[in-house]
Amino acid sequence: MTALTPAAPSTAHRLPGTEEVVFIGRSLRHSLRNVDALLMAIMLPVMLMLLFVYVFGGAFDPSGGYVNYVVPGIILLCAGFGASSTAVDVAGDKTSGIMDRLRTLPIRSWAAVTGHVVASLVRNLLATAVVIGVALAIGFRPSAGPGQWLLAIALIAVYILAITYLFAAIGLVTGSPEAANGYGFVLLFLPYLSTAFVGADTLPTWLRGFAEHQPITPVIETVRALLMGTSAGSAPVLALAWLAGILTMAVVWSVILFKRQAGRR
Repeated sequence: MTALTPAAPSTAHRLPGTEEVVFIGRSLRHSLRNVDALLMAIMLPVMLMLLFVYVFGGAFDPSGGYVNYVVPGIILLCAGFGASSTAVDVAGDKTSGIMDRLRTLPIRSWAAVTGHVVASLVRNLLATAVVIGVALAIGFRPSAGPGQWLLAIALIAVYILAITYLFAAIGLVTGSPEAANGYGFVLLFLPYLSTAFVGADTLPTWLRGFAEHQPITPVIETVRALLMGTSAGSAPVLALAWLAGILTMAVVWSVILFKRQAGRR
């Protein structure tokens, strides 16, 4: 009599999203264990905020109101530092063979990337809350009501999601975590070349055009308008257009890279 071997578990009876939940939990546990990276993603933007407010703030605005101007830019800078680790994590999974192993299992191996992205979103929203708390402690006084706060947080969340997927694509296209860290670091300079710290009209002519027409500036100006009641102009429309384009491009690029690498094995 022939012994029957149990069949591999089928995905047919598995609840939708089960794999994603597992990998989100995995990524969050890794974040808690990597305390140094988590602290750096929070402390570096806070230190930059303190530097600009207390060292350069008097030169930019002698009245002491510079903190209200700079905080929206610091928030996005914080999100960028936190999201950049996604490129390193995804590249690490790829080079260590974890994704290859997942492709042999009856699960959606793409869930590993989704886990990194969602965990990054959670981490960065918590880091953003810390940065805003410190900003309030040193004199940040937004005029926003509950509705404006919700819209600002929603916009920040979409921004984090878009750049995190972009960093995930960078992690998939690079050959090592070190290379992913290097390529991702280039994107972290964009907030410095925007209106995060000074108005575009104070910049040299050759730099002003770039600062006014790059994707970070309309997002910063929209957050600033929501929190501080400044004039937004066309910034909200441009911000949503930029973020929708970046998110779509990053997701499509990530999926293509993932399937192409899977097809080579």
